[in-house]
Amino acid sequence: MTFFQGLPGQQPVPGTLDLPRSPKKLPSTSEAESEASSEDLVPSLGAGVAPGKEEEKALKKKKKKPKGLANMFSVFTKGKKKKGQRGPAEPEGDPEPRPGLDGPLPTVEELKAALEHGRLEAARPLLALERELQAAAAAGGAGEEELVRRQSKVEALYALLRDQALGVLRRPLEVAPERLRQALAVVAEQEREDRRAAAGPGTSALATTRPRRWLQLWRRGVAEAAEERMSRRPAAGAEGRSEAEIVFLHMGRTMKEDLEAVVERLKPLFPPEFGVVAAYAQSYHEHFAAQLAAMVQFELCERDTYMLLVWAQNLYPNDIINSPKLAGELQSVGLGSLLPPKQIRLLEATFLSNEAANVKELMARALELESQHWAQNAAPQRLDGHCHSELAIDILQIVSQAHAKAESITPDLGSQIKQVLLVELAALLRSYQRTFDEFLERCKKLSNYRANVMANINNCLSFRTSMEQKWQVPQDPLSLLLGPLSELKRHGFDSLLQSLFEDLKPLFKKFTQTYWASPEETLEKIIATVGRRLPEFSELQDCFREELMESMHLHLVKEYIIRLSKRCLVLKTAEQQQQLARHILANANVIQHFCTQNGSAATWLHPALPTLAEIIRLQDPSAIKIEVATYATCYPDFSKSHLSAILAIKGNLSTSEVKSIRSILDVSTEVQEPSRSLYSLIKVG
Repeated sequence: MTFFQGLPGQQPVPGTLDLPRSPKKLPSTSEAESEASSEDLVPSLGAGVAPGKEEEKALKKKKKKPKGLANMFSVFTKGKKKKGQRGPAEPEGDPEPRPGLDGPLPTVEELKAALEHGRLEAARPLLALERELQAAAAAGGAGEEELVRRQSKVEALYALLRDQALGVLRRPLEVAPERLRQALAVVAEQEREDRRAAAGPGTSALATTRPRRWLQLWRRGVAEAAEERMSRRPAAGAEGRSEAEIVFLHMGRTMKEDLEAVVERLKPLFPPEFGVVAAYAQSYHEHFAAQLAAMVQFELCERDTYMLLVWAQNLYPNDIINSPKLAGELQSVGLGSLLPPKQIRLLEATFLSNEAANVKELMARALELESQHWAQNAAPQRLDGHCHSELAIDILQIVSQAHAKAESITPDLGSQIKQVLLVELAALLRSYQRTFDEFLERCKKLSNYRANVMANINNCLSFRTSMEQKWQVPQDPLSLLLGPLSELKRHGFDSLLQSLFEDLKPLFKKFTQTYWASPEETLEKIIATVGRRLPEFSELQDCFREELMESMHLHLVKEYIIRLSKRCLVLKTAEQQQQLARHILANANVIQHFCTQNGSAATWLHPALPTLAEIIRLQDPSAIKIEVATYATCYPDFSKSHLSAILAIKGNLSTSEVKSIRSILDVSTEVQEPSRSLYSLIKVG
């Protein structure tokens, strides 16, 4: 569907044209013609009755015809055109000195009467009369006063002929094709006579009257008709459109439909030298461009800036110039753009600035309204069993609409605004994170606190999915863009897990309080406590619930290692150390099974406890070194302090052996920083 078809509220513009207006008011051929000329200049396309038929009938009814006039008409009826012969608009070669006339010429009065009745056949006798005058002047037989008198009469007749011929061309779709061809032939013949006169010797006895430039007058009339058509007051537009938008839509529809009528109905009738399609296209284009040029001289509002760009860059070139019916015809005309490139660049820069400011304001307003809901303890929506917030949808819609608006002008402008919008979105996400952190600190006692926390964590999924799929942001910029959301999610997880972790603290302390006497029983209580609290997180999106389980998994492993590193347990014998290693290994399997079963994908944590158990079990320092070196590759943040705390359990190692084992970590000092943190979260004395 084109832009024109897609816009409601605009009445269809009739396809017929107001074509060139003659320089002077046309003499009427009858009362009926006089009345018709005062009507609307755009009748239906079906109107094709040739003016002058009533006059022809009236002339036939007359009993007497002046002899000269009868001879004039006989000239045009004698060699009546047969099928296949060239029509009146297609004469070949220059006319003879006395163009096709036999017998005496009609008198000036007879020619005047014929022209006043719309008889374009009088053009040839008039041309012959003009040449006869020129011959008399060249011969020198007539006096100067006589020549002036005769020339003034010829020129008066030419004024009548001009008005009649150009009057027909003024409304070419309202006349019969044969009459249109007659008028075209008259203008074409006058153009040839202009060229003949320019090439031949002139005479000082006559005033210079050529070139008459009737083709130029016709083109001027085309421009006037185009201006009249385009300047008509449009019908009332649909609600919501500005006056400028209604006017531009009217001009666009008028130009498109009028040019289609020119291509389909006039081009087959007009001789090629008229360039009828180009003449009309250039006239409409110049008027359209003039309206845009006038408008940009004023300070434009945002809406008008967008309107000018969308017309100059999209609707005009695509829906009009390159429309299916016009593209082939207008390609060679070279109409160009409605605005110069420099002006378009200025408008585009203004548009981008306006849109960036609007997007920033709208997103800030959306965030402000959402944060007010949190502070007022409003419960979030539930969607498919998950806490839901509309904030991400609102923000992404604001950004997408601005991007689509720019793309509706040109794809290139869409690419330009994409970078601008991503900058504004990154700023909004940083503001979102700060606002959310304030909520976490200030509103902990609200009854809907946890539900709103989960709703905001769930928001992160919509943002991330849109950036990855719709916007297709490359990975590195995406990480920077979504960095604030990662922090928001992490802080949200910490808030949700805080009370659970507080409940687990006294249970983990029992490991050291009982000197690891019954670690299985202690761990069983820990796992049971976590299991009872898991339903509290069911309203998170599945992917975030799994991430939350990974956080729990990390916490369980971390706290277990902290208890092992307290240096409160020293085992002197290999048997004691092996027994503790078995307890640790059994506990590690329980933790891993529970967390994996509940959605944790943190497989990187699996070796953490079993390898420590193996270090405690081994007695050979060299074997311990190998195990420590392997462990350090899995956990690059495993330091000598952490190793010393574990080796302190092995009371049968000498100081030199401990020092030797610790030295193995010197080899691994250049290992890259860990992508995940475990031991950097563990402080040892």
